[in-house]
Amino acid sequence: MNKRKKAILLTNLGTPDSPSRKDVYKYLKQFLLDPRVIDIPWFFRQLLVRGVIAPFRSGSSSKLYQQLWTEDGSPLKYYGEIAAQLLQEKLGDDYHVELAMRYQNPSIEKGLEKIRTINPDEIIVLPLFPHYASASTGSVHEEVMRITSKWLAIPSIRMISSYHDHPKLINVFAKNAEKMDYQSYEHYLFSFHGLPQSQLKKSDNCNHCLKSADCCQTISDRNYLCYSAQCFDTAKLIAERLNIPKEKYTVCFQSRLGPDKWTQPFTPDIIEEQEKAGVKNLLVFSPAFVADCLETIIEIGFEYKEEFIEAGGEKLDLVPSLNDDPEWIECLEDLIVTSN
Repeated sequence: MNKRKKAILLTNLGTPDSPSRKDVYKYLKQFLLDPRVIDIPWFFRQLLVRGVIAPFRSGSSSKLYQQLWTEDGSPLKYYGEIAAQLLQEKLGDDYHVELAMRYQNPSIEKGLEKIRTINPDEIIVLPLFPHYASASTGSVHEEVMRITSKWLAIPSIRMISSYHDHPKLINVFAKNAEKMDYQSYEHYLFSFHGLPQSQLKKSDNCNHCLKSADCCQTISDRNYLCYSAQCFDTAKLIAERLNIPKEKYTVCFQSRLGPDKWTQPFTPDIIEEQEKAGVKNLLVFSPAFVADCLETIIEIGFEYKEEFIEAGGEKLDLVPSLNDDPEWIECLEDLIVTSN
């Protein structure tokens, strides 16, 4: 009997097809209508997204995407395609690698249909989110289950949940900081994408979430699936790798949306706090993102930097993401091969 291939579905969040307002509107609508992203009743979610957020934010977001866009298109998709190609080369002919986006293109449904045609004996779903969250990894897993549940013949499916502490992931962020003479900076920020606190609580199975001010700062058997706890752990591991003392770095969260309480502290507040304390130069890591994107290049590298300098700071620099670093591709290979 011939050996059948294993299929790898690499998935990231997504990106508009172009920076036009029309395409940004389509992307925002699909993204924000996901009940795992805005987890309020269906009617109010439709009203909020279709009537308020997507129409009003698509214009301003389109301008930001125009700043982000390159001749290769969206950096997030571009680096995803490179990662898929390099991973395919590394894994060889026994594997088939497909890149998909949870929102917009290439879609998870199309990626799974391509995989289906090769009749693999296993599908390995690898979300490109190091930290587990219901709104990201959980949504990808649910979409894969929704689509494959309609198949009459379903192969084995293995879903990778998180890998926030993988040594090679930690090492690439540390190496990228070392290339920037990181020791010359006065303070370091580890800025992660924010989540509503309500989603952290709903994901808590052990009655642990937000029971104390420092409940996320040490990872344990009770909170190992907590997004915030995984973020704090990633920051600690990178800081230890670079010998950054605890008092010299701050874990914070960016990109909040709406009036609800989100994960804290907020990155803009910490930047303002550091400037008022006399800090003149900051180095910012953004380890929630495996590829540079709107949240890193524009939000941190442009908007936060501009605000910091206008307030009196001198320098705010961003540590590049994993992008197409060879060790990052090795990390993906490890996740696939060693978890068999």
